[in-house]
Amino acid sequence: MKLNRTNQSLILNRIPPIGILCFGLLYAFASTLYPGGSQADVNSVGFDWVNNYWCNMMNESADNGEPNPARRLAIFSMVLLCSSLGVFFYQFAEYLTTHHRWKMIIKIAGILSMVSAAFMFTQFHDVLTIISSFFGLFVLIGILLEIFRRGLLKNKLIGLLCLILLGMNNYIYYTEFYIKHLPLIQKITFIIVLLWIVALNFEVRREIKNQRPIL
Repeated sequence: MKLNRTNQSLILNRIPPIGILCFGLLYAFASTLYPGGSQADVNSVGFDWVNNYWCNMMNESADNGEPNPARRLAIFSMVLLCSSLGVFFYQFAEYLTTHHRWKMIIKIAGILSMVSAAFMFTQFHDVLTIISSFFGLFVLIGILLEIFRRGLLKNKLIGLLCLILLGMNNYIYYTEFYIKHLPLIQKITFIIVLLWIVALNFEVRREIKNQRPIL
């Protein structure tokens, strides 16, 4: 049976939450494979959820100098997450964004941001972080503008919190002010942003079910 556009969109709409859940499970498992070492103590054993960065698990060697068996699984889970978020950004722009210019910005910037993030495991980590953050900022602004237009109060408040947390992450990263707290702040930000995206994904699904895609 040939699926119509609405049914196809509903199937694609399942990808972001499933991808986010799989990312969490895979990354948690990958953390058990990480040998050890962190910015606080290079001799620590295992993955320290307070002092290790997410990206530490994608490095060839752990901070303690040992080979990192968590690398492949961590990279796979990160690519899975970025692909899932790419689907979300596209659908959000397609179904919830009314302004044509912002529709294109969210789609293009969202894809570029996620492609950059997916390759952060390479030697170009710092450059790709800047690129991903740059394009991600436009995506976040576009999403917030649409949320404010629609008056989605809870998503509006959480979105503003995400904006503050992301700004705090970048400020600490580039100034190194309170850098020792960044790994923990990074994880808190990650969790809140991903939960926010799952909530927004339900709004997208509701719009798809109404079969009123904005052209």
